[in-house]
Parts: sequence; structure tokens; C-alpha cells
Amino acid sequence: MKTLIRDYPYIHLAIGLLGNLCFLVGSVLFFKQFEAWHTTAVWLFVAGSAGMLLGALGKAATDIINARENRNR
Repeated sequence: MKTLIRDYPYIHLAIGLLGNLCFLVGSVLFFKQFEAWHTTAVWLFVAGSAGMLLGALGKAATDIINARENRNR
């Protein structure tokens, strides 16, 4: 797990960016003219929030692992 987190930090960035995109599209779909898309907007909003959280957790894990490794050097 440590190798995945340390060696592939762009995965966390991609998850976070995808979450941001879902969040943005879901937010736009909440406008009145897209009322028929309300359920989709809700799910995009939830998926976007989850993606942003996962991206932030991955970044935090990367920072913690790097700090521990730097401290042990």
C-alpha cells in the first residue's frame, strides 16, 4: 500500500480532479432549467464529494509517508 501511495501520487490527483468535475457538473444541473436532471445532479454531487475526499485522503497519506521517510533519513 505504501508503494502505491508513494510511487503513484498522480492517481490521487486524478481522483480529486474527477471529483471536482463531477461536483461542478452536478452543481450546474441543479439550475431550474435542468429540473428533469435532478436525480443525476444529486448523484454527481455525491460522487464528486467522494472523489474530492478520496483525493484529499490520498494526498494526506502521501505527505505523511514522505514526512516519515524524510525524518528517518
